Amino acid sequence: MPSSGRLLKRLLIGRAMRSDRLGDTLLPKRLALPVFASDALSSVAYAPDEVFITLSVAGLSAYAFSWKIGIAVALVMLTIVASYRQNVHAYPSGGGDYEVATVNVGSFAGLTVASALLVDYVLTVAVSVSSGVQNASSALSFVNGHEAITAVCLVILLAAMNLRGVRESGTAFAIPTYCFMVAIVGMTIWGLIRAATGSLPMVESARFDVPAEHTFVGGLGTAAGMFLLLRTFSSGCAALTGVEAISNGVPAFQKPKSKNAATTLLLMGTIAVTMLLGIITLASKAHMRYVDPDSDMARLTLGGQHGTQIGPGAVRFPNGYEYDQQTIIGQLARAVFDHFPPAFYFTIAATGIILILAANTAFNGFPVLASILAKDGYLPRQLHNRGDRLAFSNGIVILAVGAIILIVAFDAQVSRLIQLYIVGVFVSFTTSQVGMIRHWNRLLRVERDSATRGRMMRSRLINGLGATMSGTVLIVVLVTKFAKGAWIAIAAMAFLFVMMRAIRTHYLRVSDEIRAVEDTDQLLPSRVHAIVLVSKLHKPALRALAYARATRPSILEAVTVDVDPEDTAALQEEWDRRNLPVPLKTLGSPFREITRPVIAYVKSLRTDNPRDLVVVYIPQYVLGHWWEQILHNQSALRIRARLMFTPGVMVSTVPWQLQSSAGAELRYAGPAPGDVRRGEDRRGEE
Repeated sequence: MPSSGRLLKRLLIGRAMRSDRLGDTLLPKRLALPVFASDALSSVAYAPDEVFITLSVAGLSAYAFSWKIGIAVALVMLTIVASYRQNVHAYPSGGGDYEVATVNVGSFAGLTVASALLVDYVLTVAVSVSSGVQNASSALSFVNGHEAITAVCLVILLAAMNLRGVRESGTAFAIPTYCFMVAIVGMTIWGLIRAATGSLPMVESARFDVPAEHTFVGGLGTAAGMFLLLRTFSSGCAALTGVEAISNGVPAFQKPKSKNAATTLLLMGTIAVTMLLGIITLASKAHMRYVDPDSDMARLTLGGQHGTQIGPGAVRFPNGYEYDQQTIIGQLARAVFDHFPPAFYFTIAATGIILILAANTAFNGFPVLASILAKDGYLPRQLHNRGDRLAFSNGIVILAVGAIILIVAFDAQVSRLIQLYIVGVFVSFTTSQVGMIRHWNRLLRVERDSATRGRMMRSRLINGLGATMSGTVLIVVLVTKFAKGAWIAIAAMAFLFVMMRAIRTHYLRVSDEIRAVEDTDQLLPSRVHAIVLVSKLHKPALRALAYARATRPSILEAVTVDVDPEDTAALQEEWDRRNLPVPLKTLGSPFREITRPVIAYVKSLRTDNPRDLVVVYIPQYVLGHWWEQILHNQSALRIRARLMFTPGVMVSTVPWQLQSSAGAELRYAGPAPGDVRRGEDRRGEE
């Protein structure tokens, strides 16, 4: 009968799957698009917000540059998409930017890319879920003030869904993703039609004026203005996050993998650019005013009067009017569908859900990348093991924990989290495209077919343009966002880089140490000196004596520590009465210690006879409840832990199952770590 823990696990993540069913989890394009592209598609929900927030620093007139910024971001996105289409054809194994950089530039560059991507994936979950919660608050008032706890619960839910497997999460997320596309495209088309006919109402914030910040000196034609436009461009480039996810997930596609991945990339880029430009254009026509909800709300003026900020995103004016700033999509949907509320709620719901589900892209990318890094020895080997549902469960859990920490630390505020964002992704973009240029250069040196050379040169040109654009954006992002919080992401990348190098060094050192076999490693010990630790003459001790005798050691003795003279005398008396064929040796302990006398005695045996093997048998209770562990086995655990560091000594635990442990083996009837990966799990046949 399975334990309640196993039943709960089965309920949450489903029955275990055999390794030979891995092919059943592969994705067709219709499911791959929502699984891998939801991050890039959903970023159009908050990238326009960041564009308008940044431009508001220069005042209302600066909003005229929003569509120009949008076009610049769209051009960069299309270039990056075209570049990554070359990547998925050249490197379809799933290593993505990490593999491209490692193979073509070197391990240092590859590890830099890996560090950047791991940080960016964690930020993707935190930003996407936090943004989704903020959008949901437009229609769900009870979420206001509880954004952080709501976001944490949603991250846990997403992790549980992904633990069920990639295909299951893709099926669950497909409908909301397509609903979001329909909602945004439909809102844009209908809004532009109403604008063309003169029936488009202004958004709620259109009544306000937005004066320039007092710290902003001069117009947009000055050096400060140019810097502000660059900063706006870097904020808008948040729309490019998630573009690389498909190149990391090529193995999850159905065959032909590279072709399907490239097609999905093209679909993603086209849809994302269309939605981004549509939202920015519609926002300009609806006279959108949008400022930083954390610190700039009080800058809004109404009839020449300044408001007083009364909370994040809320302001009160002297005439008593209160304004609670909603997201750009929220304001646009309310204006465009002012005569049809169901469409407004559908748009808000679809946006909130897709922003939350966009984190699913990271839940698919992070575990795969972590698995590859673990296989290469840069992360703990456990991250390479597949779980019950053939997903990389350990990576999913680590990603969820990291995102939760960020959400709590930044109180689920997108405007604060976004400053840490996109640095990592442009590090990977730039390094990957440089690697692809070197990849084509290497192939061109040996290729002689003119048609093939022409195709390679076109691909190199595309990757060269991608490297130039992404490198330029990276410089802009570093310059404009470093002091705003990007340094935190950079510090996290540096920490991960150093940690992974240290892990790799450790694995190599251990591998070299255990692989270097010497002649002395094959010599048999001169004798086997067996010791059975005894405190009382009970069933566990008698079983340990019997097991030790069955191994027929050269020398066998029982050892007890004289902590209480009366107990020691009683043990010796019973020993003699039972006429046991094993001598009992008593170790003195004037300070009533148990561990130290045993360790000292064992070491003395090794010193006197270095070629002898000392085997210590320790009786140990097997208990059925966790709280019983506190009451038993403490001395045995301490002795075993100390002896493990003594060369030439083996420790053998002899278990004695108490009644409370009956049936406890069913709790551990599942596979050991790595069994599913090796195809040794058979529970799926139950």
